[in-house]
Amino acid sequence: MTKPLQLRREVRDADSAALIELITTCFAAYPGCLLDVDGEEPWLRAPATAYARASGRMWVAALGDSGGPVIACVGLKPASPALVELKSLYVHPAARRQGLGAELVSRARRAAAVRRPCTCGPTLGSPTRTGSTNGWATPDSTRPARYTTARGRSSTTTARQSRQR
Repeated sequence: MTKPLQLRREVRDADSAALIELITTCFAAYPGCLLDVDGEEPWLRAPATAYARASGRMWVAALGDSGGPVIACVGLKPASPALVELKSLYVHPAARRQGLGAELVSRARRAAAVRRPCTCGPTLGSPTRTGSTNGWATPDSTRPARYTTARGRSSTTTARQSRQR
């Protein structure tokens, strides 16, 4: 069986609905963890514009060669004048364990290397995530990377807050 073509490209504002669907699907693995786009992640309404305004970049992997479903994404934003941060790393559950996430992280690393040193701060990790930082420094290098929401809260805090809504 032939593997379907996966297009890797910069995010577009037109990818908004597909990104929301991808992240909602990824959040479903965490009971009580809900995606509140307008309340917590309004950048998802116009992702290319939001990343451009923040001097960042975001890439997606989509099935097909002309706008098929988005199956993975990763972003890169300045964390400080001296660092950039890995953001919004999501891979659809059906597309995991094929190296797609690592490939997107490598793309972000190459883009970051020409700008400044990198720090690791991905959003929610896969339930099967090994904890590897894939060569990225952690904000506190004495401990492994902690998976947090885009606003910097731990995933368990987000799940607890979601249940209280």
